[in-house]
Amino acid sequence: MIKNVIGLGLESSCDETGVSLVKNGSKILSNLIYSQIDLHQEYSGVVPEIASRAHLETINPLIDQALKKTKISFQDLDYIAATNRPGLVGSLLVGWQSAKTISLALKIPLIAINHLEAHLYAPFLEGHKLSFPYIGLLVSGGNTVLYEIKGINQMKIISKTVDDAVGEAYDKVSKYLELGYPGGPIIEELARNAVKKEPLFPKILTDPQDERFSYSGLKTAVINYIKSNPNKPKTEIVYSFQERALELLIRRVFKSARDRKIKTIVVAGGVAANKRLRDLLEKNKNENEKILIPSPSLCTDNGAMIAGLGYQYYLKKKFAPLETDVSPRV
Repeated sequence: MIKNVIGLGLESSCDETGVSLVKNGSKILSNLIYSQIDLHQEYSGVVPEIASRAHLETINPLIDQALKKTKISFQDLDYIAATNRPGLVGSLLVGWQSAKTISLALKIPLIAINHLEAHLYAPFLEGHKLSFPYIGLLVSGGNTVLYEIKGINQMKIISKTVDDAVGEAYDKVSKYLELGYPGGPIIEELARNAVKKEPLFPKILTDPQDERFSYSGLKTAVINYIKSNPNKPKTEIVYSFQERALELLIRRVFKSARDRKIKTIVVAGGVAANKRLRDLLEKNKNENEKILIPSPSLCTDNGAMIAGLGYQYYLKKKFAPLETDVSPRV
């Protein structure tokens, strides 16, 4: 193994600017994140033009701050990694063009990172040994996908949502109840105060062989229930919604792992920070199964996961030509 390799990771796929310095793909030296939640709250969602402008204003100061904090200079960098897919095109371009400039100026390798693969690498920045295969469940505002991960850049989609992502369903229910944005943390906190904890909504039933996700029906059921029961405490509504939303994730991830006889499950993305989801995963796992979930700070979009995964590409010499472009999709 190559020792003391330092990489700079840039993340700007959506509404968080992430800059991180990572050594040997596992030791985080600095991990700075600028969140744009305050900029998008009044719109109850991310506005692409606002997001890209905020990235442009913050990325250079964050890079300078990361280097000064660690007393590392540009000349100490061995590679530069940045997200180039998937995401909002304008946002992606800010980080990717910054990475290209640094790569060209310093004559160091440029590494193009799949944002989704990076999320599933996050637990390996916290002391867990990287090994394959494992089942990866990526859950966020824009993604609800199950993968079989066989190696670096070897991701096979098992299933994904046919409509809303789970995080999107949280946001939409929160918006309808006028709770605020983003909906995930707000609903999770409010659900803890439920008293009766009634099952107000039916279990999401599908064909036993169907491994896909669907949240549009649950979201509609919640909205219809609210219209018919305007005096029902919001705590009880969001509790029941959350239980049904998470139950489907639990059912799918364990069935997929057990059908394939894979013992390690990685859960990542913004929704992975949900404590109730973490509790249910631990409650439902078998003794010989291992659940890896990054710390909440690494569940959100961040540069550390980009730099960390970039190290694995660096070892394999999988570098990107300067003409490589960004893509809104994988």
